[in-house]
Amino acid sequence: MDEPDLLVERFDEHRARLRSMAYRMLGSVSEAEDAVQETWLRFSVAETGRVENLGGWLTTVMARVCLNVLRARRQRGEEPLQVHVPDPIISREDEGHPEHEAVLADSVGLALMVVLDTLSPAERLAFVLHDMFAVPFEEIAPMIERSPAAARQLASRARRRVRGQAPPPDSDPARQRDAVNAFFAAARDGDFEALVAVLDPEVVLRSDGGLARPRQNVVLTGARTVAGQAVTFGRLSPFARPVLVNGAAGVVVANNGRLVSVMAFTVTGGKIVAIDVLSDPERLHRLDVPALG
Repeated sequence: MDEPDLLVERFDEHRARLRSMAYRMLGSVSEAEDAVQETWLRFSVAETGRVENLGGWLTTVMARVCLNVLRARRQRGEEPLQVHVPDPIISREDEGHPEHEAVLADSVGLALMVVLDTLSPAERLAFVLHDMFAVPFEEIAPMIERSPAAARQLASRARRRVRGQAPPPDSDPARQRDAVNAFFAAARDGDFEALVAVLDPEVVLRSDGGLARPRQNVVLTGARTVAGQAVTFGRLSPFARPVLVNGAAGVVVANNGRLVSVMAFTVTGGKIVAIDVLSDPERLHRLDVPALG
């Protein structure tokens, strides 16, 4: 095997993990791919023959690339004023989606990704690397130019916010789907009380319509408030198709072959605690959606 092929082989051993890290840190599939590509470019010209822990070296490079992206967003003022739903990862319920296996996990539900978007760049990096990928704080600290103790504090602060705003979903996929089906059945029938019954009292509905649909950029809280809005979803029921969104129960809504929206549900204790809706036409056009029968 010649040297270029050997380099590719060595990098490919770590590619899936790097992609998974980058997606969690950036919340964007395309930016995650760009970060992995940038890491590859730096690796391909670096002298890494004597690096004992190549995985750690690549993680450091990739993390710094992501940190620069996150900081640049803030400098450009790209944080949304109301809500931003990160890129969803969509797969069929009846079969896997091979290229997305690296990011389909319970720990990366869309509601959690929304909360990660509210963290500072350093908080997000410290939390993602330590809590999701078990990177020691001693290795994280130099990436964010802090002490290990400060990195630990950043991760702890992020962890408290995540626990408060993104409860873990039920582990039983069938229980998740039952709650989503009940939600759409009640919406279709216009049954307000049935909607309230399937929603957690503190449920949050986030809708991201993008710049083209500013009126759809909203955040609603509380079961009765969300139920009042959800009644209008009844007309979408005939066009809704069940999928997994970031590994959890969700639906895509398509009309005449055109993707209208993606809806992700977080179900905890049999109740829907979060609904995240992406209806931004520009971003929907870029999504990789599996063929649905």
